[in-house]
Amino acid sequence: MWIFVMFDLPVGSKKEMRDATKFREFLLDQGFEMSQFSIYARFCNGKDSYESHLKRIEGNLPEKGEIHVLTFTDKQYEGIVRFSSQRRRKPRENPDQLALF
Repeated sequence: MWIFVMFDLPVGSKKEMRDATKFREFLLDQGFEMSQFSIYARFCNGKDSYESHLKRIEGNLPEKGEIHVLTFTDKQYEGIVRFSSQRRRKPRENPDQLALF
């Protein structure tokens, strides 16, 4: 199962910029990878793991902004079509197992 976190955070003031940076850094610390500037993805093992990550995300939300959390199955993730500089890119492979650091 994959978790995608998409967000649109205000950065009009220094505090808002700090809050947005802090949220992005939190996602990276939690093992998310940046897919695009405001879209982060992470592999997890099942619904219990997803619920655990969702609680941590909820506990670290910035004061303002819109945040959406989506889940995808491995099969759905494999079906994502990616383009870069007008060229179709090779699909990403699902990891064989969860990597522990």
